[in-house]
Amino acid sequence: MTKKIFRSTCLVALLVFFSSLVLIMGVLYDYFSDVLLHQLKMQTSLVSQGVSTEGIRYFDGLDEEHYRITWMDASGRILYDSQSDSASMENHLEREEIRQALAEGYGESNRYSATLMERSFYSAKRLDDGSILRLGTTHGTIFILLLGMSQPIFLVFAIAIILSVVLAARLSSNIVKPFNTLDLDNPLDTAHYEELSPLLRRIASQQSQLKLKEAQLQQKQEELHAVISNMKEGMILLSADGTILSINPAAAALLNTALDTDSFVKHPQAGTPLSASCNNRTLIHAADSALAGNPQEQKAVFDSRHYQITASPVLSEGTVSGAALLLLDITEKEKAEQMRREFTANVSHELKTPLHVISGYAELIKNNMVKEADICPFADKIYTEAQRMAKLVEDIMNLSRLDEGAGDMQFEPLDLYDAAASAVRSLSPEACDAGVTVELSGDAAVINGIPQLLSGIVYNLCDNAIKYNRRGGSVAVSIQDKPDQAVLTVRDTGIGILPEHQEHIFERFYRVDKSHSKQLGGTGLGLSIVKHAVMIHHAQIFLHSVLAEGTVVTIVFPKTSPNP
Repeated sequence: MTKKIFRSTCLVALLVFFSSLVLIMGVLYDYFSDVLLHQLKMQTSLVSQGVSTEGIRYFDGLDEEHYRITWMDASGRILYDSQSDSASMENHLEREEIRQALAEGYGESNRYSATLMERSFYSAKRLDDGSILRLGTTHGTIFILLLGMSQPIFLVFAIAIILSVVLAARLSSNIVKPFNTLDLDNPLDTAHYEELSPLLRRIASQQSQLKLKEAQLQQKQEELHAVISNMKEGMILLSADGTILSINPAAAALLNTALDTDSFVKHPQAGTPLSASCNNRTLIHAADSALAGNPQEQKAVFDSRHYQITASPVLSEGTVSGAALLLLDITEKEKAEQMRREFTANVSHELKTPLHVISGYAELIKNNMVKEADICPFADKIYTEAQRMAKLVEDIMNLSRLDEGAGDMQFEPLDLYDAAASAVRSLSPEACDAGVTVELSGDAAVINGIPQLLSGIVYNLCDNAIKYNRRGGSVAVSIQDKPDQAVLTVRDTGIGILPEHQEHIFERFYRVDKSHSKQLGGTGLGLSIVKHAVMIHHAQIFLHSVLAEGTVVTIVFPKTSPNP
């Protein structure tokens, strides 16, 4: 912009200079021509008076250096000429100034030479005797005038150029200075031309909008970064050539676990190729497929955990410009699916045995193949197996409800000691038949819980403590009331559990001694129901057992257990 203003200013200055020069020279030339013509007229008048008085003798000794004097009669014949032989001169009657003098008494004209280098001025006057006196003089044209003044003109031209350059430079700098010193953050605070006010107000408005948009964008970016950074799922964004553009901490941790010990990339980060940051072939294959434009869903294992990889191409104007990889931890889902399959298989197995027993005994009775004395024992066996099936179905239904979160059950304040006392009373006959003593101790402890589930927890723990005890053994149930929690402890003097079985006893259908458990009528779901009920109450369960000495189960309930 400065150069453009500088060039324009210089050009305008030079144009003004040349225009002024032409105008001034033209005006001066016209002025001097008028002065010359006026002097010529005066000289003509003076000479005409002398000729009228003295005749041709007037020209004797007359200084005729600056003027050409011509005297002719009324017919145009030359009587005298100061520069040529009058006898040899042609008739001048057709000359413009002569015709005008004959007609009006005075005439004048001017003519250019053939080379346009001189201009001749003529003044003619008719004398009293009818003769014509003409004076002529020459004057250089405007080109000769310019040529004669070339030296001062060139000097003035040089001075004009220098002044134009200096003034144009300063002027352009001063014009552009408000633009160069403009504070875009606070444009209205900058000294400026009044003509710039609308522009500056518009810039100020745009700046306010940009700052608002920038703040909103920054907030969105921070929110997105916070969300992505705190995601448990891994997320990776790739460029079209497979370079990592963005990776969240969860994904970086996963890639670190998949690196070889001799890998040159120890901390996967933006700017590194995915193939150099991970040697998991499944992940790399999914990424390559997405970069080729084909969405992929794969399952991969990272550090013994199962992940589902969802790779999607990122399209820009119809072409693949990158890929987005999402790594979801499906370990629990896989475990749940495995547990579902195992649960289905176990349920089928648990139901098959009593069904076969019932079917076999019923078929014997149907075909009259049973003695009269054996009918009652057979019927008792059928009834026992049917009760076992009913108990199994009831436990399965309860466990299914607990898997769904027991949403149809309501939390309410209740006394854990009363729930334990009710369970102990219900199990007194079984304890008496087994020769086991059950004792309850402790204080009232009010917690926020679901009555059915709390009763089931105490009942199942006490029932197992009685079933897997020895004759003459004991079961001690105690309730402790603490400021923020209530503690239920069930201690028995039973057979105990080996360490390798202790971490599995809360699994569905898991039995330490399968034959002994079936003889006692257990379904294998009691402790699973206890575990789920404890989780719903946000409680903690602890197990301590010594083989042949007994088992201690402790459950710690928070008093402010929220609704699930």
